Amino acid sequence: MSGQREKAPKKLINNQNYSDSEKMQKLVMIQSRAFPLPVENIDTDQIIPARFLKSIDKKGFGENLFRDWRYDVHTNKPNTDFVLNNPKYSGEILVAGNNFGCGSSREHAAWALTDYGFKVVISSFFADIFKGNALNNGLLPVKVSENFLQEILDGITENPERELKVDVESQTVSFGDRSEYFEIDSYKKICLMNGYDDIDFLISRKQAIQEFELKTQKIYENKFQNCRSSRRRNRTGSSE
Repeated sequence: MSGQREKAPKKLINNQNYSDSEKMQKLVMIQSRAFPLPVENIDTDQIIPARFLKSIDKKGFGENLFRDWRYDVHTNKPNTDFVLNNPKYSGEILVAGNNFGCGSSREHAAWALTDYGFKVVISSFFADIFKGNALNNGLLPVKVSENFLQEILDGITENPERELKVDVESQTVSFGDRSEYFEIDSYKKICLMNGYDDIDFLISRKQAIQEFELKTQKIYENKFQNCRSSRRRNRTGSSE
């Protein structure tokens, strides 16, 4: 309406747009029991069905994680055969079959997994878009060999109390007496270990950015002055 000022948007550089509950948690070392889900080609619609994508708030999606597997579609009663409903299993790690996170690019899949409480997903292959969404939301996708994946699945299925250890700094996942190295983008590794999203990372480099801007400004100011001086000399020479 005329005569009324709109409120100015919050400045991201001051990190005012995030509550403490929305900020990502540091992920350095995870030692936990795990849920085995030996199903291949789990797509994002199975992770979080499209009918539940009605919010842009990251919270609350965990309630409907694997909704059509966790609950009977007709009665809405918990499916006792599904691993997340089995009281024998617990932990912050999900171990899933090959090609996890395929299908549509919905970021809500990563939101649902983190909101449920998962910090790590282990598989022998991840869809690229899901992998990016996971890392952007503080969820670590760990790719292991098919043999090691099967060994983990067999081990935790037989003994749900067995734990896995994921070391982000050394980029290793250990189970029993076996360990494997996993790949992670160096920038995303820094973000995970410090609890940064992209904005947090920029804020952490604020001083370096300002110093670079000042240095660049001086360089271009000097170039501009040199250019002006050169033009003056050229004009003076041509008039003589």
